Amino acid sequence: MGTLLLALSGWGVLAALFLLLYLYERIVRDASIVDVGWSGSIGLLAFGYAVLSDAPLERRILIGSMGVLWSLRLTVYLFFNRVYGKEEDGRYQNLRRNWGDRSGLFFFLFFQAQALLGLVFSIPFLLALTNTAASLSFFEWISIPVWVTAVLGETYSDLHLARFRSNPSNRGRVCQEGLWRYSRHPNYFFEWLHWWTYVIVGVGHWWGWINLLFPLTMTFFLFKLTGIPATEEQALKSRGEAYREYQRTTNRFFPWFPREHAS
Repeated sequence: MGTLLLALSGWGVLAALFLLLYLYERIVRDASIVDVGWSGSIGLLAFGYAVLSDAPLERRILIGSMGVLWSLRLTVYLFFNRVYGKEEDGRYQNLRRNWGDRSGLFFFLFFQAQALLGLVFSIPFLLALTNTAASLSFFEWISIPVWVTAVLGETYSDLHLARFRSNPSNRGRVCQEGLWRYSRHPNYFFEWLHWWTYVIVGVGHWWGWINLLFPLTMTFFLFKLTGIPATEEQALKSRGEAYREYQRTTNRFFPWFPREHAS
């Protein structure tokens, strides 16, 4: 199947998926499911691309596995930590209040925007599968340990934080254990690193520069939109001075040794 047809088919699938998720949101009045849908949508498209692509089997297995395994891990984590048995994420509660009576229309548009965004972030997998070389390149092999490091680092960060929060005695405290001792957002860092995997995959190909847009876009999202600013604003509200001290002693993003004394 041609690349353009694959992309258009993928968009149609995601539009239908996010319509169903929107209808679910209308019933339960909880938009947190959109995060689960977004992470799952990319893996769904990566799988579809790998199955329907004309690329050699070895490459289809590699690229498809990268997309599906990354997506599956994140989707399961988000479902159990943000949706199942949880109240609606504070970000979406704020949107619901701000949008008021127009929330139905705006959430519909918001969910469909996530479908389009899922399609956009599936592009690295689609482009990688346009490579018809019979064997994996040096850079494709190099991308594997980078991908493994990113996914394992994010998994460890998420599980450590979930375990910390599950202990009632830690209520109101800041997790400063494991990787959280070296970065205030190690999960975001490794998610960001994950997208550099596909930059490496694309080295030497005409489309390689396009893949640079994804870690750069992720940087913008994390630093300016829904990532770090929203997370830290919520943390300051819930943990107050303890989190301010954490900000003074711990790197914001890139893992590094903590500053022993607040300046």
